[in-house]
Amino acid sequence: MRRQQTRVLAGAIALAAVAGLAACGQDGSGGGSGSGGQIELTIGTFTEFGYEDLLTAYQDLHPNIKITHHKTGEGGPYHQQLLTKLAAKSGLEDVVAIEEGHLPDVLDKPQLFNDLADIGPKDVRPDRWLDWKYQSAVAKDGTWIGYGTDIGPLAMCYRKDLLAAAGLPSDPESVKPLFASWDSYFAAGDEYVRKTGKAWFDSDSQIFNAMQNQLETGYLTKDDKLAIESNADIRKNWDQVTEAGKGGQTAKLVAFGPEWNTGFKQGAFATKTCPSWMLGVVKEQAGPANAGKWAVTDSFPGGGGNWGGSFLAVPKQSQHPKEAAALAAWLTAPEQQIKAFQKTGNFPSQVEALSSPELLNTTNDYFGDVKVGELFAAQARKVGRAQYKGPGDGKIQENATSPALQAVEQGKSPEDGWKQAVEAAKRIVG
Repeated sequence: MRRQQTRVLAGAIALAAVAGLAACGQDGSGGGSGSGGQIELTIGTFTEFGYEDLLTAYQDLHPNIKITHHKTGEGGPYHQQLLTKLAAKSGLEDVVAIEEGHLPDVLDKPQLFNDLADIGPKDVRPDRWLDWKYQSAVAKDGTWIGYGTDIGPLAMCYRKDLLAAAGLPSDPESVKPLFASWDSYFAAGDEYVRKTGKAWFDSDSQIFNAMQNQLETGYLTKDDKLAIESNADIRKNWDQVTEAGKGGQTAKLVAFGPEWNTGFKQGAFATKTCPSWMLGVVKEQAGPANAGKWAVTDSFPGGGGNWGGSFLAVPKQSQHPKEAAALAAWLTAPEQQIKAFQKTGNFPSQVEALSSPELLNTTNDYFGDVKVGELFAAQARKVGRAQYKGPGDGKIQENATSPALQAVEQGKSPEDGWKQAVEAAKRIVG
């Protein structure tokens, strides 16, 4: 949901499989009817959606509904099980969460999902959401597969003390010119490296992924043809990132790994691409000793972007699709999105929620009491349109470009790294 890691844990997969079987009705679908006409619904999520209290509240409001929540700790095992159950046409919950990185793998299977435009509450219209969020979950045939939950609008986090020590601007307003474009960002990185001998950012792949997400289409064209070679902008981004990395700007750290975590405490890099959910990661990993040293600014190279977020969908397997859609609509309504944000930090995608005083007045003391609600609401509106991502797009990022960029950081030439990425992408698309 908030990061696309898919380390597969056999135990987690087994637990997810058991949970899926337990969710099945007699005909293999996710819901059933209890005694006295009570409707039983199941919902499957991963990591933290902040739904525990909300599901209890929904049952209080709807005494005829009983909800069973199946929650998986890791997004990778969860989505593997989801695709397996889709293929088997058995075992899925009535409502399933789908992370944006895995969405392309279900958008090409609209026949397996209910169209929310048909079964959802009639007052739940697309304009509830930011347009790009809504469009992300509409299949080519027009099927509205998922109601949007959270989003991950991008800003830039940085160490004020490290920039100041290098003679660079350090307050959130004065740093904006440094982050105005990718050219200015990398130029500032060159200056930082010259003056300090230290890394400007955490890894080539983290920067490259942010740049890739700003393109109109992802790794595949809208007719699902591999675009990694035909789209010149992808290669341009590759060359720019690897040149910066070779110049010493990268700390060569694998995102979310132990050394990367420690890097926040040690000041191993001065800047970090920051979707809204990353603030919690920075605070947790940098620790109390670095409180007040980190800052976040609403300036981001290329104008903005999104990294993260999920959707709630209703598979055709559900025995109670209208009731399931009503639950999904309620969970993603502005009021509930605000409550989930207050509990977990998951940033709302509903237009009404983005103008809520509760959201706009939210501050973060670790980052100098900056109004993070107001900042990220503005960043969310900078995302112009949904990027088209075809089937396998997320796998290319995880299993092709990211490993190839890591190989370049370890000494492989950028050209050989590019060839590695292209060949891996071809194998994935098949």
